[in-house]
Amino acid sequence: MKTLFINIKELLQVREQHIDKVSGADMSVLPKIENAFLLVEDNIIIDFGPMENCPALQNAITIDATDRVVLPTWVDSHTHIVYAGNRIQEFVDRINGLSYEEIANRGGGILNSAKKLNETSEDEIYEQSKLRLEEIMQQGTGAVEIKSGYGLSVDGEIKMLRVIKRLKENYPIAIKATFLGAHAFPAEYKENHAGYIDLIINEMLPKIANEHLADYIDAFLETGYFSVDETIKIMEAGKKYGLPAKIHVNQFTAINGIKACVDNDALSVDHLELVTDDDLDALHNSKTMPVALPSCSYFISIPYTPARKIIDAGLPLALATDFNPGTTPSGNMNFVVATACIKMKMTPEEAINAATINGAYAMGVSATHGSITKGKRANIILTKPIKSFYELPYAFGTNLIERVMIEGQFI
Repeated sequence: MKTLFINIKELLQVREQHIDKVSGADMSVLPKIENAFLLVEDNIIIDFGPMENCPALQNAITIDATDRVVLPTWVDSHTHIVYAGNRIQEFVDRINGLSYEEIANRGGGILNSAKKLNETSEDEIYEQSKLRLEEIMQQGTGAVEIKSGYGLSVDGEIKMLRVIKRLKENYPIAIKATFLGAHAFPAEYKENHAGYIDLIINEMLPKIANEHLADYIDAFLETGYFSVDETIKIMEAGKKYGLPAKIHVNQFTAINGIKACVDNDALSVDHLELVTDDDLDALHNSKTMPVALPSCSYFISIPYTPARKIIDAGLPLALATDFNPGTTPSGNMNFVVATACIKMKMTPEEAINAATINGAYAMGVSATHGSITKGKRANIILTKPIKSFYELPYAFGTNLIERVMIEGQFI
């Protein structure tokens, strides 16, 4: 089946040749064609160009995109959308003045989510999680990474990863699974870090690898959570099972974690609300993608990732949601792109590059997602009538998406 979009006002993120990512000054360049066509066959992009070169087709479904912008779907490379219940009370606690650390010390935070998850059946977790997945698809996300990390036990972590596998099997959206057993230390291991790391490496990882449940491994590398040395052990163990690292780092403190991640070939380092010159030096000439999570900063009122410092240093940057029940209960990538422009001073071009081609790199799907390129998957956002793509971040509270196509099908 062929679908032909005609009279497209602006066709964005057009890449004639495949590229993995864009960095530094190149992030400000967003290739586009005005008054364009786009041809999709089944689930693949097969042609595009100016309307004057539009083919005459008798058997294609034709979509008139007059006054509308077309761009690739968002790629959300960092989420925790598989979870049970919510943490609404913690939201109120923060309003009343409690810090992230104080809430965690009272049994809230990650341990709160772990308690709820371990008390909830796999089927119920699946039913709750699929609603979140359907929601982000409607909001224009066409590829998503989903982490475990709220089990903090052998059975709990495997239960989460099995739910992610079911979502992969039942929905057309591209999904990558990340094993995040090293999200926090369970209460029973609070004084026995070595014991819990041993559980992760010698019990969780072999079972997860045996069932092929994960694509990546992660850890919360942060003061009060997993140290640099502990995270290195986890990254090294992941490598033995073919799981590259994607690491939470520099959310609250900078403890030379980014260099350790780069040295261990991490695919991405995520959060980076605090970045030092040494961190930037470590990222230069590496294959590691920095990932910013601006809606987390917005929700819990912490600093924003210094995007200008990172980009002006010649580095790439990706954007993701961090969708989770405690610190970012939203998977809306449109809001992420807008917030990056408004609060992080990224240009719309930079933000869209960060949320598409660089996001695809950060979750290992840049060969198939993240740009309008022949041979890539037909994952398309069709906007409502707008004056310019600049309206996407400008009208930050308005849903400007008219239709979303994933794998060649409108959802």
